[in-house]
Amino acid sequence: MPRVLGGALHGVDGVAIEVEVRLSSQLPRVDIVGLPEAGVRESTARVRSAITAVGHSFPDRRVTINLAPAGIRKSGVGLDLPIAIGVLAAGGAFEAESLEGLGLVGELALDGRLRPVRGALPLVLALHAAGCTRIIVPVENAAEAGLATGAPIFLAGDLAEVLGALIAGHSLPAAAPAPHDDVPRPNDADLSHVHGQAGPKRALEIAAAGGHGLLLRGAPGAGKTMLARLLPTLLPPLTAIEARESTRIWSAAGMLAGDTPVVRARPFRAPHHAATRAGLLGGGTPPRPGEVSLAHNGVLFLDELPEFDRGALESLRQILEDGEIVLARATARFSFPARFQWVAAANPCKCGYFRSVVRDCACDDGQVAAYNAKLSGPLLDRIDMHVAVQPVPWKQLDGVAAATAESSATVRARVLAARAVQAERLAAVGEGPLTNARIRARDVIALTRPSAEARKLLGDAVDRFGLSVRAAHRLLRVARTIADLENASEVGPRPMAEALGMRQDC
Repeated sequence: MPRVLGGALHGVDGVAIEVEVRLSSQLPRVDIVGLPEAGVRESTARVRSAITAVGHSFPDRRVTINLAPAGIRKSGVGLDLPIAIGVLAAGGAFEAESLEGLGLVGELALDGRLRPVRGALPLVLALHAAGCTRIIVPVENAAEAGLATGAPIFLAGDLAEVLGALIAGHSLPAAAPAPHDDVPRPNDADLSHVHGQAGPKRALEIAAAGGHGLLLRGAPGAGKTMLARLLPTLLPPLTAIEARESTRIWSAAGMLAGDTPVVRARPFRAPHHAATRAGLLGGGTPPRPGEVSLAHNGVLFLDELPEFDRGALESLRQILEDGEIVLARATARFSFPARFQWVAAANPCKCGYFRSVVRDCACDDGQVAAYNAKLSGPLLDRIDMHVAVQPVPWKQLDGVAAATAESSATVRARVLAARAVQAERLAAVGEGPLTNARIRARDVIALTRPSAEARKLLGDAVDRFGLSVRAAHRLLRVARTIADLENASEVGPRPMAEALGMRQDC
């Protein structure tokens, strides 16, 4: 009885599936057992047609296909190829011994062509972990499969090529390791195009340097969205490990296609405020990653923050702390990575002109309070910087060149230097390649190194404004980033004062 290894998705992770095929002398029929979902059950028609198209005969007997382990629900169409090869091996088309150590991934067309599958990278990683010494994937999955390390990966365009390799020993082309280089996100905008807004631009620099969360508040048209969308131009490039992590998530979500075979720039996700909770956090049947996971290793931008679903926003509280979202179902548990840099924008009231310097606010005190009550205190407490964005007067915009403004490249150089300082300091204490925003609470004082004057300044602010310990720790982390931008060994009173100025509640 031949056995061949394939793979199925379980959230964003791949699971190796052993495909067992048995032929018996009963009335012709095909049974697939082992909790297959609709896409897997329908593989019978595709496999039968593909086998016939490449010149072989589908067994005219009873075919029983078992997908093990039986307790995991199998979804997707990536099991087409291993099922077809298992059926042919059971029918005697070639020796079953040739399947030893072989992993197969691919969807079959009716004419035998191999189509790309969703989640090829996590499936390849799962097959490698299961002990496969060689893996065959569709040609169109070559780029993402090339990110995997370990077993050699070979490419096939159709079922006939796979059979040629198994029966006649024909060689298949190998997937070349995907090159990793810094590919900036296409963006015609640049920080130098922004007139004025010195304070918010400084906040963007600090946020990029330390990985801090940022909330921009201001009147409509003040430039909040424009500023937030410039943050990716200041961020460092993805590392090879981060690129593989993000590609794995995007592949499982079915987001890789065409000009985006792999994730090579930091993701920037900006879902609409009407997004459903499942769309934002993840879910569905079978569960797929949501926007918070697609933003992993990148930026999640929530514009019009108070307009988002209240329950979804409150769920962000735990995600921001844990860096992952766990979906618990009756039959399974799914874990999706979600460590992102959060940037949000909000109006100060319903009409948007509360405390505006250019227009009177049309809201009464009750309306202002009700609008701001959409954002809970515990949620706001988890955002490092709250920055006001004021409209730039027209006389500063009309016909004024931005030649003297710093470009994104100039600021990015300072960000990279500050991140290098952080990486060296955090690696020395075993924290790994983290940013200041992710310093553990127990290490905040030791790693931020505030001076006596800075600690007194922070203590006075805590007492005066009733800040929580969490908020105080976040202020220390922001001050540490400001000191890193200045290449200072300790946090003095000036970085602490600037950090306090980045919190509207201080």
